Amino acid sequence: MFALRLVQGQLHKGHDPILLFLTLTNLWMTSMNSGPAPGCNRCRDIAALDFSFSMAFQPIYDFAAADVWGWEALVRGVNGEGAFSVLSKVTDENRYAFDQQCRIRAIELAHSLGMPGRLSINFLPNAVYEPKACIRATVEAAARVGFPLERLQFEITEVEEVRADGHLRRIVDEYRAMGMGTAVDDFGAGYAGLNLLIRLQPDVLKLDMDLIRNIDKDRVRRIIVAHMVSLARELPCTLIAEGVETLEEARCLLDLGITLHQGYLYARPAFEAIPRPDPTVLAELLGAFPDVIGLRALTSAGLGTDIGK
Repeated sequence: MFALRLVQGQLHKGHDPILLFLTLTNLWMTSMNSGPAPGCNRCRDIAALDFSFSMAFQPIYDFAAADVWGWEALVRGVNGEGAFSVLSKVTDENRYAFDQQCRIRAIELAHSLGMPGRLSINFLPNAVYEPKACIRATVEAAARVGFPLERLQFEITEVEEVRADGHLRRIVDEYRAMGMGTAVDDFGAGYAGLNLLIRLQPDVLKLDMDLIRNIDKDRVRRIIVAHMVSLARELPCTLIAEGVETLEEARCLLDLGITLHQGYLYARPAFEAIPRPDPTVLAELLGAFPDVIGLRALTSAGLGTDIGK
């Protein structure tokens, strides 16, 4: 672990990233040559998948920086078909192979498209058997194309409860130790609730779109999200509002201090491409909030808004 952190430190100092990532990969592989952990299934063939797929990307816009914060990779069929056409083929038997290949495909495609910011990849916690072993293919793919690990974020999207207590925390700890970010997707829905937040303490919370929908018209939603802003500030962690579809929702979220937005209002997922947010929408919102670039600093100082209107 010391060696891994040393390599990370050298990256931050501006040393050759490709060389250092290759060194990191070699260190990682060497550390595993002593054999897999008990009960680990890392020897499964990650190529054993009888269907193909690709990726679309959707931007996450940061109003505080007036720039794109990152892009989420979303699985699609090879001809751009919807996610269900692919996810319906995932079974307990091929879950591991699918999860591994999703990571590799997202990294390779993001690199080929020249993605400049963060890459957020969904992953299935129950497809990770032993964190150190199961991250190897991801590290190798990033090293091969020169994609920095600190620009990778993994979103926990499991719709089923994770089977082993403490399993998710071990995954988060290992990923964080390597410089990668972690996020809880759809926070506030299903198993992605406060208990998961306590157990994981992720870097990012992505608020479920049901909390965002019509928030400008719903006082209860505004109160809940406002308290989430306070909670995130205290922990601390970063909040992203996903599923933003209207200007009214966006204005309300900015009023509440949430400056990271994702949704159809800004851009729909683009198949094998890197879309930019709609400049007309951005111009209208930035014009309505001339001080938005300093908004994050204001909320950090504890300056709020009247959510009860």
